[in-house]
Amino acid sequence: MRIGELAARARTTTRTLRYYEARGLLPARRDGNGHRAYDERDLELLAQIRTLQDFGFELEETRPFVECLRAGHPEGDSCPASLAVYRRKLDELDALIGELRAVREKVAGQLRRAESARDELAAEALVPGGPEPVCELGGQAG
Repeated sequence: MRIGELAARARTTTRTLRYYEARGLLPARRDGNGHRAYDERDLELLAQIRTLQDFGFELEETRPFVECLRAGHPEGDSCPASLAVYRRKLDELDALIGELRAVREKVAGQLRRAESARDELAAEALVPGGPEPVCELGGQAG
């Protein structure tokens, strides 16, 4: 198939395919007329790349999976290099999850502090001579 057909079937653009070709991820074969020629295996390579990118992998991180498929393996993640990329990605995700948990705890602490301060102000407002309640926009309650 030609580049336009491959792009349509892979739901991408010819520009993207040329970029992948320039990066060495998509083979650059030519037919007798000099046109780029692709087959079903190339469609499988593109599906592998897209799936990994949907999972958050950088384009270069897809290379071992593509090379595994190009070496004739039925799955792009059956080679040792692909497994190593999975392990690195999981380590990266675990670190990010840890960072997000820490941020979440800080935000939850701020919320608890703010709610407590609000409750204290509300209680003081009920005391005769206490402060007037203030609305969210900074004006006095009416």
